Amino acid sequence: MEAALAAIAAHTVALASPPPFQPLLFPLSTTPIPTLQSAFRDASLKPVRPYSLSLSLSAAPNPLTAIAVTKKAVAVLKGNSSVQGTITLTQKDNGPTTVNVRVTGLAPGPHGFHLHEYGDTTNGCISTGAHFNPNNMKHGAPEDRVRHAGDLGNIVANADGVAEATIVDNQIPLSGPNAVIGRALVVHELEDDLGKGGQELSLTTGNAGGRLACGVVGLTPV
Repeated sequence: MEAALAAIAAHTVALASPPPFQPLLFPLSTTPIPTLQSAFRDASLKPVRPYSLSLSLSAAPNPLTAIAVTKKAVAVLKGNSSVQGTITLTQKDNGPTTVNVRVTGLAPGPHGFHLHEYGDTTNGCISTGAHFNPNNMKHGAPEDRVRHAGDLGNIVANADGVAEATIVDNQIPLSGPNAVIGRALVVHELEDDLGKGGQELSLTTGNAGGRLACGVVGLTPV
């Protein structure tokens, strides 16, 4: 009798043993798993259905928003005369530079206004050099295709000798290889003829006369 019971138990264990491991393939089968029968009367074995696996992808993060970078510079104009002024320059990203001008002590009328190559004022405004001209062009008007980068045209003083202007220009950036930082802004005695006056100096200086005041362009907090 004991031998018969042992044989029945061994047969039951063999039936309940899971099949050899098989790799889990997706999608999982939905076919019902049959009930395994035991040799014991009124007994059955029910294998546990393998767990279903699901993957949840998190939502993609919000895209980065570019923030505009604003740069600002200032120049304080002074000279040997009563002419003086403050110039602010502002640039957003790589866009044009906006120049806000206020100069006092001028004779009424137009005066040449230029960016010069050097920020050297050891010998007054004379040592600031020629107009800033990285592309080796002839002198012209701000709107001309052929012009110095430093050709900013004229500012006009009113009857009180005050000149106020806003200039927007693409050739005087505050950063990069042609940056104007460390160079000098100069206001001149006479009107700039914008290269069209037919004079000896028209295509180099605009025949704008002496340098009344100048200031070195330097970065300032925004």
